[in-house]
Amino acid sequence: MINNTELEEREYLEEIKEKLLISLRRVDDRVKEFSAELQKNKEYIYEHQSGMDEADMVAAGQSINRMAFTGESAVARRRKLIKLRESPYFGRIDFYTGGDTDAIYIGLHTFFDESTRKSLIYDWRAPISSMFYDFELGDAWYTTPSGKAEGQITLKRQYRIRDGRMEFMIENAVSILDDVLQEELSKSSDDRMKNIVATIQRDQNAVIRNETARVMIIQGVAGSGKTSIALHRIAFLLYRFRDTIAAKDILIISPNKVFADYISSVLPELGEEHIPEIGMEELAAQLLDDKFKFQSFFDQVSILLNKPNAGYTARIRFKSSFEFLSRLNQFLIYIENNYFTFAELRVAGTVVPFPFIEERFKAYHRIPLLRRFPEVAKDIQQYVRNSVQRKLNGREKTQIWEAVPRMFKISNVIDLYKDFYDWLKSPELFVMDLGTLEYADVFPLIYFKIRLEGLQTSHNHIKHLLVDEMQDYTPVQYAVLTRLFHCKKTILGDPSQTVNPYSSSSTETIEQVFPQAITVKLFRSYRSTLEIIRFAQGISPNPQIIPMERHGELPVVKGFNNNSEEIEYIRERLMQFKNSGFQSMGILCKTQEQADTVYGELRSAGGVHLLSTDSTAFTTGVTITTVHLSKGLEFDEVIVPFSSANNYHTDVDKSILYIACTRAMHQLTLTYSKEISIYIRV
Repeated sequence: MINNTELEEREYLEEIKEKLLISLRRVDDRVKEFSAELQKNKEYIYEHQSGMDEADMVAAGQSINRMAFTGESAVARRRKLIKLRESPYFGRIDFYTGGDTDAIYIGLHTFFDESTRKSLIYDWRAPISSMFYDFELGDAWYTTPSGKAEGQITLKRQYRIRDGRMEFMIENAVSILDDVLQEELSKSSDDRMKNIVATIQRDQNAVIRNETARVMIIQGVAGSGKTSIALHRIAFLLYRFRDTIAAKDILIISPNKVFADYISSVLPELGEEHIPEIGMEELAAQLLDDKFKFQSFFDQVSILLNKPNAGYTARIRFKSSFEFLSRLNQFLIYIENNYFTFAELRVAGTVVPFPFIEERFKAYHRIPLLRRFPEVAKDIQQYVRNSVQRKLNGREKTQIWEAVPRMFKISNVIDLYKDFYDWLKSPELFVMDLGTLEYADVFPLIYFKIRLEGLQTSHNHIKHLLVDEMQDYTPVQYAVLTRLFHCKKTILGDPSQTVNPYSSSSTETIEQVFPQAITVKLFRSYRSTLEIIRFAQGISPNPQIIPMERHGELPVVKGFNNNSEEIEYIRERLMQFKNSGFQSMGILCKTQEQADTVYGELRSAGGVHLLSTDSTAFTTGVTITTVHLSKGLEFDEVIVPFSSANNYHTDVDKSILYIACTRAMHQLTLTYSKEISIYIRV
């Protein structure tokens, strides 16, 4: 066995670092060489372009493109080598197959000895590396292109190497990953989500490496790492299918820009390019061609938190149901059969009989209804031409093209959508104040538009769609996504973390939309201490949650006479935080107005940031924001102000309070004035 002792391991690390340095220097030379040659070719073309024909120009352009691509590959390789120099590997398994025993070192990226062509470090996504996550000492196997490779793991080690220095080495323990995991979880949070390759658990590894699922639903409790797992899954798929899929072929639907920024470093850390992301509202604006003003989901939740009313709630609840989607589909069939008044048409002395018009209209049933008019008009035009044996003049053509749409009762989507509620005999369910659509109407209108007009732009280039916060999307929204994106999908979320229980979707609801989906449920929570998880469970119980055995301080609940006293107490906690060694504190408020107020009171303390819907980045320090915008984020310490009976008392408030508490990793404090919320047990 090579590198038997810790001393030998440390010496081997220095050897690997030296080899990495040599490779890095070679790549640097190649990058300089390509850069110089590229510049030389550009100068040559500039100087000789007057004497070059078109074929020469094309050939020269192709040569430059090839050179640029090769240079970019070299730069990407350089980035990976720099990363490996800092931390070449985190794990090792010795695999015995009946002959020699191979020492498999596992890191972020592959590295091989160019002289011997032997792999010195295996990418964590390589098939052989899967054994590190899936097996302890003893029998093990991994899949190769030619079948299953079986053998025995005779040694298993895990390392922490930072800045090229080995901090520790753990050997052969059954709980080897758990030991390192506990160490990682006890640390402070950062301003970015980090990769978890060194601590991936067996159940997580199965999700990450699933290659076959057309749709994978990841339901994970708060702190289960579902977003991180989904991103590592994307990194694995990019590695596994690197010849057919690239970062630009993947799209992430993200809840907001702050969260998108928070997760933005994970894939680059894993050596992959940045993945495009889009929010649901941004997607909606594109699909509606920016022709309609509409509420955002944040606006909807704000109304429910600040000034809820029964009518608004009822509209949201109905439009978030499967029944609503079913009624939309029924109405679309009704339109098809009842909104045409077929009549004969007289043009150029020729009568075009209404059965012919009706037959041509139905012949185009595969074309969206409002897109059939031009096709039917062309057929009528040909019918008349055949009859009169001449070309039609402009007036006769105009007569046909104007007559066909007039046979249809309504010819624009918004009026048809309004008519839907008359058909339901519930016109009060559609409210459009000052030309602004309620958020609950945005995606039903888009669904109508797609069904009636078709898609103006294709999304066929997207080969994998990742949807986060799945519980916040309705059946109609999923119906729209299904029609937009025909690719494989990874959908993740937690029904317990909905900011709007009136429009939330359960896992079972999403499975109805995607009956072919494979569903994975993650119940182990890694983020919060056992004490914080138990406290959150008192607000919204989930008997299936499995907390990590990591202990910390009991959550603190403090009562005051008024809000001013609460603010003063929070100011004191803020000062203590600055000397605590923690990196992040979240002061999480129910509404944006409350967050603005707290920020106004505390901003003078320095190092305090306000997050709003206009924010695009997440930073460490003290963050004041709404619970809604904190979804997916985590903080070393969380303070929830104004946890009073008059502030947290509805079903929506209960969900909000649960989400707020589950953002805390190490410390949780709730303050209230006079009477505490009914949802908080002390």
